[in-house]
Formats: sequence, structure tokens, C-alpha cells
Amino acid sequence: MIIRIVKMGFLPDQIDAFLENFEQNKEKIRNFEGCSHLKLLRDTHQTNQFFTYSHWESEEHLNNYRNSALFKGVWANTKNKFSQRPEAWSVIEA
Repeated sequence: MIIRIVKMGFLPDQIDAFLENFEQNKEKIRNFEGCSHLKLLRDTHQTNQFFTYSHWESEEHLNNYRNSALFKGVWANTKNKFSQRPEAWSVIEA
């Protein structure tokens, strides 16, 4: 299993639009083949900082999602709201 963590910082006036986009797409992402978990987290102090935390059966499943029309649509609607470059990690439990 791959755990994918993505850190994203948003322009303050774009946070509501990001949250709306996430809400509209979260079940589609959760139901994408190979995804068994998706959660959105928000930093308690820097409230424009968000993290997605997702579980994927394999790196191949994650890459299939990253190459999908669903991801491309979600990402196109997300990346224009950033205040900083996003960071991403793919990790496994030690």
C-alpha cells in the first residue's frame, strides 16, 4: 500500500472555492480504482495550508489516477488557487 500526502497552500480568497471543488470530487476520488482512503486535513495554525492523505493499493494505481481525466480536471481547478508550490510524498509504513 502507498500512502500519498500532498501539502498545498492556498490564497486566502481561494480557500472556499478549493473546499467546494474538493467536496464535489472527493467521492469520485475515493471510488477510483485502487483508492481505499482519502482525507483532507487543515493546519491548525496556518489555516491556508491543507493536506490530502490517501491510501492506494499500489504505485501503479496512484499513477493511473494521476494520469486520469478525473485528476486532470480536479488539478486544473486546484493549481490556480495556490499561494505556494505544492509538495507531495509517497510513503509506506515502516
